[in-house]
Amino acid sequence: MKLTFRRHELQLAHTWTIARSKGTNTSRVVVVELSGADGTTGLGESAPTARYKESADTVEAFLKKVDPRGLSFTDVDGSMEYLQTVSAHDMAAKCALNIALLDGAARRAKKPIYDFLGLGFRDKQHISSFTIGIDTPEVIKKKVLEAEHYPVLKVKVGTAGDQVNLQALRGVAPNKTVRADANEGWKTKEKALEMIEWLARDKHIEYVEQPLPASASPKDWAWLKQRSPLPIFGDESYHHAADIDRAVECFHGVNVKLVKTGGISAGLAALQAARKAGLKTMIGCMIETSILISAAAHLAELCDFMDVDGNVLITNDPYSGVTNENGVLSFASALEKNGLRVRAKNGMAPTA
Repeated sequence: MKLTFRRHELQLAHTWTIARSKGTNTSRVVVVELSGADGTTGLGESAPTARYKESADTVEAFLKKVDPRGLSFTDVDGSMEYLQTVSAHDMAAKCALNIALLDGAARRAKKPIYDFLGLGFRDKQHISSFTIGIDTPEVIKKKVLEAEHYPVLKVKVGTAGDQVNLQALRGVAPNKTVRADANEGWKTKEKALEMIEWLARDKHIEYVEQPLPASASPKDWAWLKQRSPLPIFGDESYHHAADIDRAVECFHGVNVKLVKTGGISAGLAALQAARKAGLKTMIGCMIETSILISAAAHLAELCDFMDVDGNVLITNDPYSGVTNENGVLSFASALEKNGLRVRAKNGMAPTA
């Protein structure tokens, strides 16, 4: 097995700001490619975030430690066990390798990943939200108008400007379905409840993600869950299937992201555990190319909600795969029929 990787700097269409970070216009990802002796290749992507003390540098440092002889398209589980011996952490880097392994494994089986995993994919049946980052009310209006063709918006909250920003959004989209994401922005359970009660007065708001810091006690989360007039979804608080008991106590639903879990395999397990426990499920993303977004889309059948817009928030996606036209996910026009169903836009296709 041969392992190569390269860094991409993604350009955002708008400055990206959430409750815990300053605005940025770029985001760095690392794309990996695995090549087997039989000519099979697999693509994967890492979109690391400082929230988990990861960066493009830490991803590349991990990848340099990996012995490709420990990886195999015919033994994805064993390959992931090997990667655990390299580091117990570095989930974003493991995510890239897991996706590449499954891409290659599904290509060898001549199936899309969603069929390789026995999930299927109902084309044009899954709707993704479109995210409106924190900004001034004037820019919020502009972003919402640009996103008028998307049926569902996700708005970032958790700052002092929440009320004026939502008012700006409603000034141009008074009845659109909205999901609110606080990104740990409200620091006490009392403040979180106050803000959720305010949000709930808007009858078109569907749920709230991560209103409290992940470090909040289970007791505080349970207190908030019991009183919240809107469903609460755990994001930063839910990483793996092993977190499910705490999630049941604290949340109505969970947001699974492949870069948190370590890839499709662990994401699949996290979603299945949540569904078995009776929680609502969603799959989310970071700022990503179509590699990671397509990888997430392969798990769509396990999700009640989708938030996979990272590739439509950028202007220089180097890959094509699942499409997101007006929020509707589709593989119908994907040039690749197997694996991830992703191809580089320069025309170079992975081989099987």
